[in-house]
Order: sequence, then structure tokens, then C-alpha cells
Amino acid sequence: MTRTIQNVIDGKSVDAASGRTTDLIDPCTGELFGTAALSSDLDVDAAYESAAAAFELWKTVSPRERQALLLQIADAVEAAAEELIAAESQNTGKPIALLRADELPDAVDQIRFFAGASRVLEGLSAGEYTSGHTSYIRREPIGVIGQVAPWNYPLLEAVGKFAPAIAAGNTVVLKPSDTTPVSTVLLASIAAEFLPPGVLNVVCGDRDTGRAVVSHPTAQMVAITGSVRAGFEVARTAADDAKRAHLELGGKSPVIVFADADLDSAATTIAEAGYYNAGQDCTAATRVLVAESVADDFAARLAERARETKVGSPTDPDVFCGPLNNANQLAQVSGFVERTPGHAAVLAGGTQLGTRGYFWAPTVIAGLRQDDEMSQNEIFGPVITIQTFSDEADAVRSANDVRFGLASSVWTTDNSTAMRVSSRLDFGTVWVNCHTVNVSEMPHGGFKHSGYGKNLSMYALDDYTRIKHVMHNIAP
Repeated sequence: MTRTIQNVIDGKSVDAASGRTTDLIDPCTGELFGTAALSSDLDVDAAYESAAAAFELWKTVSPRERQALLLQIADAVEAAAEELIAAESQNTGKPIALLRADELPDAVDQIRFFAGASRVLEGLSAGEYTSGHTSYIRREPIGVIGQVAPWNYPLLEAVGKFAPAIAAGNTVVLKPSDTTPVSTVLLASIAAEFLPPGVLNVVCGDRDTGRAVVSHPTAQMVAITGSVRAGFEVARTAADDAKRAHLELGGKSPVIVFADADLDSAATTIAEAGYYNAGQDCTAATRVLVAESVADDFAARLAERARETKVGSPTDPDVFCGPLNNANQLAQVSGFVERTPGHAAVLAGGTQLGTRGYFWAPTVIAGLRQDDEMSQNEIFGPVITIQTFSDEADAVRSANDVRFGLASSVWTTDNSTAMRVSSRLDFGTVWVNCHTVNVSEMPHGGFKHSGYGKNLSMYALDDYTRIKHVMHNIAP
């Protein structure tokens, strides 16, 4: 029996107006497991009409009431954990054990964080900043927000989009990826039990649907997590209508391993951070820069970790690495590896596993140079590349010499080295002796071609508000 995934508009589950659908493919088997609504302009119009009507009420709801509703949603998501995990696993191939341990709890935590954060927005204190006049700041919701989420973390990214937006008093039209809409629609259906109709709308569809969501005149702000190409297109469209834009784009995270690092511990953690979610993470630890004096030793340790990483069925509790998300992504990863330059060497993996689904062996490629394709571009798969550096200045120079600026990490037992290098790295996040550790209280977002705007933390909530100055003449 196949799944049928509908839109959620005005609090109701509805088919696309045209009746058209797209196929949903199980990445573990490559076989059809369901269909999803293929939304057109008519569906996007209906979603925005609902969101605009809901905004007139939602913007007047007190932070206390918004908090209470979000906390109820968080409780309901937690209660539906196994259903959400099963849906996410089928749609993405993610290992169930990891979803249960990491991603589902993180999603619940984010909803609860933003529930509380909605009550502690800050601004300049009211006062007489010029004689005879009292000024104060109002921090207000922006309006209706159009959002486009990616396929690598469907559940987490949906939460990261809608939770701060509605916590701040906005309403939302959210489009999930065409390959992974299942958990987002289920999440919206759960939220619809508590939110007023129209506060959270989900429209499924393809790239044309996404363009319609971004370009719609009702949207006062658009937010996307996606490729650099898609982000630039969104930014151009937003500029044409003076919309705000929030862009979380690609990454090419340098992992700088100094000679004094605990190499065994570093290899273990870097492999986990590189192969988690099959490397399909903009912050994945897949670009290693290691000191020349320990490069061979460290490369051998990483290759051993790659061979030890179990790939397979998401129902196997020992599996750490699932399949790539779709056939196009498999072709992209395969193409990068096939084009490995002659001066580099594949130390582990480098091949597709099996003939069913989109599984790729955890891979380590050593001997890369700074201007190589794999050093500069996002592979987005379980492929860790290794370059070497001669000294600290060379490490920082190579790390920063990419167009991305999302995340990075430094591995050393010397605190002075960690402090110096962290201050010089041109990335929105720097981890020291760890990688891909995120918490709701701290911001996540990048520089350069990795976009602008922050997810997580109070900074995300700030992004979804606008500032109004009100001045009263109090002169007698």
C-alpha cells in the first residue's frame, strides 16, 4: 500500500487543485512507496490567502499564548515520535536508531526553545533620548513568511523554519523538498490540532512550486535552506519585491588537525561527523586539513574508521550510514569520485554498494590539493578528503580559501592555537575538538556564499521580527 501525501492548507489536508502528483522513492530500494501533491500557482495562492487571513489574528496573540500552543505541539510531536521516525526513515533511509537518539529529540527541543524565546524578545529601553519626547521600541512580526526546506533533514529543517517564525507571531507557507515531504506534512497535521487555521501551511511540489512560494507578492520574507544556486535565485527574486531573505546555503567545512591533537579520538569523531546522514550535511566533516608530519598516520586511521562504519538497512540498530537520498545525488557523488585526480588516492570506499537503492561506501581520499574540484566544491556524500598543511598560517589560508563560510573545526591540545585559529577562520561556526554539535541556544549560519541569517537561538527569532520606533511628545 502506497502513501498519499497531501498539502496542508488552512488547517486541512487537501489534494493539489490539479490532482497532479509526484512519485516518492524509497532510497533504500529505489522503488516507489507513495505519491505527493504537485502544487501549482492555485495551491500556492490558496496557502498564502489562508496565511494572510490568519496573520491578522495570530499577530495579536500574546507571547504567553503562543508559547502555550508551541509547547502543546512539542508534546504532541514527542508523543508521535515513533510515527514520525518511521515516516522520516522510509522517506530518507536514515537509520531509525539515530533518528530516535538525535534528530527527533532535537526537533522537540527546538520547538520548546522557541516557545520560551517568544516571551523574552529584547529592545532598547524606553526613555527620553531627546528633551520632551519619550521613545520606545516595538518588536513586531514581519507578516507572512514563505519558506523552502531541503531533503537532507526534512523534519529538523521544517521545525527550524516554522518554529521561530510562528513563535515571533508570523504565519507560514512552507514547501518541503519534492523527494522528502512526508514528515513535514505529518508535522503540519499535528500542529493543525493546536494552531489556528492558516498559521502553518504546507504545499508540496517541485522547483516551480518553490519558485511560486518565493515570488508570491503576499510573502514579506522568504527563507531557504538549499544550494548556492537556489539561494542566489531566491535572493534575486526577493530583491525584486524588497522582501527580506534568509539564506542557509552550502558549505565546505575545513577540519584542521594539528600534529599535537589526539589523533585516535579525532579520527573517530571526524568519521562520525563525516558519515552521519551519509555525509549529506552542509557542515559535515568531509574536508580534512592535517599537519604534514602526521598526515600518513591520520589518513590511515580515518581509512580504518571508514571501513568500520556500517552501511545498510535503517532498521538495523548497528547501522550508522544509510543511503544517499536520491538517484541524482548518487550520480553526483559517483561523478566526483570518478574524477579523482591522478595525484590523489582512494584509501577506503569509493564505490556504490549493491544494486538496489542509493548506498555508497564510506570513502577516504588522500593527497588532494587546494585547487582540486573536491577541495572546493560540496560533494554532499560520505566522502572525506584529506589535504596537508605545513604550518598554522598555511592551514588557515587553505581553510578560508573556499567560497563557503558555514562551519569549521580545529583539533589541537593547545588552547592558544585553538583561540588564534578560531579567530582567523572565516566561518559562522568554529568547533574545537568536536564537530557538528548544535544546541538550540547557539546560532547556526554562515558567511560568504553560505548565505546570511541565523537558525537556532534568539538570533533566529530576531530575524523573524521587525523593529518599530514609537516616539511620544510629552512636553507640557
